[in-house]
Amino acid sequence: MYDVRGAGRTHPPSTRKAAKAFAASLETRTWVRSSWRTLPLLLVPFLFVHVAPPAPSPDRTDANVDDATTSAADVLPLHVNDRVRAWMKRLRTDQRTEFEAVLRRRGAYEGLIRQQLRQRGMPEELLYLAMIESGLKPRARSSASAVGIWQFMAPTAEQYGLRVDRWVDERKDPVRATAAALDYLSWLYNRYDSWYLAAAAYDAGPARVDRVLALHPDTTTHGEDRYWEVAKYLPLETRQYVPRLIAAGLLAQDADSAGFDNGDMRPYRYDRVFVPGGTTLRKIAHILGVETKVMSGLNPYLIQGMTPPNETYPVRVPVGDAAKVVRALGRTGLHKAD
Repeated sequence: MYDVRGAGRTHPPSTRKAAKAFAASLETRTWVRSSWRTLPLLLVPFLFVHVAPPAPSPDRTDANVDDATTSAADVLPLHVNDRVRAWMKRLRTDQRTEFEAVLRRRGAYEGLIRQQLRQRGMPEELLYLAMIESGLKPRARSSASAVGIWQFMAPTAEQYGLRVDRWVDERKDPVRATAAALDYLSWLYNRYDSWYLAAAAYDAGPARVDRVLALHPDTTTHGEDRYWEVAKYLPLETRQYVPRLIAAGLLAQDADSAGFDNGDMRPYRYDRVFVPGGTTLRKIAHILGVETKVMSGLNPYLIQGMTPPNETYPVRVPVGDAAKVVRALGRTGLHKAD
């Protein structure tokens, strides 16, 4: 993803406040840094329950038909044209192995991403943007040092409230990074009134898209069709970005019929327990009798394999295992679910 701070873009205070407010209300697992840093260790643990369309342009046809009562902001139409078909062919052939791996990982993160999209009234098809950004790998790192499922650059991540330091890199947190990415995508959609242009700006940066639109103010289309009208003026990589997103979405929606191995990974689910600073994931894995990689998989953002020193910190553990950690540590409490 493009570094919006590097592009000189800042967001209004109201946007930042809304982002923080939404992050604070994310499901029962989401935590707010300002509270847990000062939370005292509880003597008595609390167990909690895990809860787990525009008129067609000549360049495309619609693969899905929008309900008349659905607003444009709720739907990302999957237009089909020669560029999309070319990418569908590539994903079926020379990129088939890689795409099948993404489809398998989808089972781990699809639920939490779709849940956040539904909560915001955003198109669930934006899941496919994460698929093409990172292959749904929380630890993915690009050659430009973009990190995580949503491929945030560090300055942009911090701008959207993610913690990036020596101990914690929340770009690798599927829950927190998804919230931040959807804040950014929502801002981009409000700017362009088009999910395709928002996706293009997510890839190339809003400054680049702004320049293209400023140089070609005489476009005759609106919404998603406007993207196809100006796409030829965008960088080559960005010209390929939206067709690739659409192709991935179309194939993912009907993966079985397309002949893909669509075996699902287990959903990313967890309980949470607050532990003292400097607690290692290896120690918690030993307490639970699981391999360290299980704990690392649930906490990919703890980049040193331990919680930050000198602060009480929440660790994600397998569902149902929080009480074991509480008993073993003796003086650690669980965060009670809302």
